[in-house]
Amino acid sequence: MSRMRELIDTLNKWSYEYYVLDAPTVSDGEYDRLYDELKLLESETGVIEPDSPTLRVGGDPIEGFKKHRHIERLYSLDKAVSKEELASFDEKIRKAGEAEPVYTVEYKFDGLTMCLTYENGYFVGAATRGNGEEGEDVTAQVRTIRTFPSAISYKGKLEVKGEAVIRLSVLKKYNETATEVLKNARNAVAGAIRNLDPKVTASRNPEIYFYDVNYIEDGSISSQREAVDFLKKNGFKVFDFTKVCKGISEVEDAIDTIEKERSYLDVLTDGAVIKVDDYRVREELGSTEKFPRWAIAYKFSPEEVTTRLNDVSWQVGRTGKLTPLGILDPVDLCKKKKKKATLNNFGDIQKKGIAIPCRVLVRRSNEVIPEILGSTEIFDDSVPVKKPEECPFCHSKLKEVGANLFCPNSTCRPRVVAKLSNYASKDAMNIEGFSEMTAGVLFDKFGVSKFPELYKLTREQLLGLEGFKDKKTDNFLRSIENSKKRPLDCFIYALGIDGIGKKTAKDLAKKFNSVAALKSASYFDLILMDEIGEVLATNVVAYFEDEANIAEIDELLALGVDPHYEETRSGDKFVGEKFVLTGTLSNFKRSEAQKIIESLGGEVMSSVSAKTTIVLAGEEAGSKLDKARALGIKIIDENTFVQLINA
Repeated sequence: MSRMRELIDTLNKWSYEYYVLDAPTVSDGEYDRLYDELKLLESETGVIEPDSPTLRVGGDPIEGFKKHRHIERLYSLDKAVSKEELASFDEKIRKAGEAEPVYTVEYKFDGLTMCLTYENGYFVGAATRGNGEEGEDVTAQVRTIRTFPSAISYKGKLEVKGEAVIRLSVLKKYNETATEVLKNARNAVAGAIRNLDPKVTASRNPEIYFYDVNYIEDGSISSQREAVDFLKKNGFKVFDFTKVCKGISEVEDAIDTIEKERSYLDVLTDGAVIKVDDYRVREELGSTEKFPRWAIAYKFSPEEVTTRLNDVSWQVGRTGKLTPLGILDPVDLCKKKKKKATLNNFGDIQKKGIAIPCRVLVRRSNEVIPEILGSTEIFDDSVPVKKPEECPFCHSKLKEVGANLFCPNSTCRPRVVAKLSNYASKDAMNIEGFSEMTAGVLFDKFGVSKFPELYKLTREQLLGLEGFKDKKTDNFLRSIENSKKRPLDCFIYALGIDGIGKKTAKDLAKKFNSVAALKSASYFDLILMDEIGEVLATNVVAYFEDEANIAEIDELLALGVDPHYEETRSGDKFVGEKFVLTGTLSNFKRSEAQKIIESLGGEVMSSVSAKTTIVLAGEEAGSKLDKARALGIKIIDENTFVQLINA
């Protein structure tokens, strides 16, 4: 029994590091070895402890959902859709006698509200919100989720609230092999939790973000801030954003930050939640029949809408890959009128049940062109989308590679335009005055289709083009000449290797220091880099194995293009150190602190992991700080950072 207890504690610690902190400290194989030993011991003894990780595997289907009555009612929230309505909410709080209210502002996730119950320090049940007083018992389903603890240090009776979600990337991966596509993350998580078969729940990999304590037996929590701290200390997954605001002006600033950043999240969000921080004030304000008077949800413009799809057109990118584009009835999405939305490939069209015409569900994606999630209605006159057999631009016979279609013609106009535009872009060779239109004109007039041909353009040729007067021509040629001295990482990015963005290009430049070294890098050289996975390593090797690509690079070098790598270090104080920055710094912008760290030989990471060596914590540092403490990572404040720099 003592060995079982040791195994349970170790496995639960590793699970917390992996699922909550996103910072695993052991391999999957090591976890599996101890897990299998625990299962064997449980089988031999017939004993399964209530916090055993073996209980998290989905069991047999249940016959139906039982009802569960919450200890305290779970209220829904009143909504505001404008700053005026938000000001009205604040005015009501002030009229109730709170002259200077303190609020908290958090993300509002678009999932399924959950209530988890604990007794004597152990998880005993989970339920949906239901009507607020009574919900459905989904304990068997929720047991399969890994982002909450089976055992906690608090021993009294407890109810905690959270939002069950499925990450957008997880949903996308699930749909790649699913026989039935799940249209959106909200419906996917509701279907996962409210499914009589717990194995279905486990297969969809939902998570729960916790944000409130609904009931605590000893009444020891007196504010929202304390509730969040309690959740973090007891091992619940809490999203890294809780702003404490004095007055409605600070609330509006926090909401603006959420609206700006939410499109980059991997989780579906639809607003912000504003709460009075102090529980004493909440009690005085009370609730209506439906809503608490002390909280409100600020709703953003919708990220998902339905509209009519009228046609599908095909775009050709710089690698020759064809991407289908849905032509829509114009629709308002996140305050902008949208007429087009993307689909991934022909297989995606079939899987999502797309026909012409049909009604589709569309979602905004990272401030770029929206994505079609699936069809919601097929009409009597709808016809299936035909799979193209030839390139819509050059009419070459298409090649099929996996799920994608490719135009094999390297001189196909849209391929050339995309390739040249990327090469000349600001983060690449930085040729000023170059645009897609310029690339198109140069291709049409002079047949420019390869990088070296840009360096052979003459003044006389350019002056013959519309819009190219003396000054513009001279500036353009000067910028082309200046591009010969661009840094190595910009040159690597300019080549347009599939999947290699600015950050990875910088990593490759730092690793190999020269074009020659990168050209001769093996798959194993690349895969050993932290930043490079199997796909990117394969793409880089394939690019430099193509004789046409090598010939193009050799010609560029012969024409005087001289990409150089410069070590910008001014010292070596931070050599071997991997920093994470969190919170607000008063003396530096984060970008400035990053440059200082890198100039002294250090590396800046985006998130805390077992590889992190130092966390620089400013004011209002969030869950990254908690992760660092849990992993025993060195934490320094800004004053210490300044002392280290100047030492």
